[in-house]
Amino acid sequence: MGVNTIDPGQFERAANMLKAIAHPMRIAIIGLLEEGQELTVTELHENLGIEQSTTSHHLGILKDKGVLISRREGKNTFYSLKHENLKNIINCVSMCK
Repeated sequence: MGVNTIDPGQFERAANMLKAIAHPMRIAIIGLLEEGQELTVTELHENLGIEQSTTSHHLGILKDKGVLISRREGKNTFYSLKHENLKNIINCVSMCK
């Protein structure tokens, strides 16, 4: 799909997603959610070594901007990538030096 075939709304959504991703902790969250993995807030904050409230804040931003989806199971909420291609963006950027 060429740039000429994308409507301005798609550019706006893409820019908002990239802005949401552009934080070291959010990149780390996406890294943990690669390979279709689902994790809870508790699993994420333990893996990242940050407070649960901070993890929840970052998850809220990523979910609000369409980067993550969530599903509820009992008392737990599981988070996963909404678009598997997002991991390719992270991998591509991490290879740039």
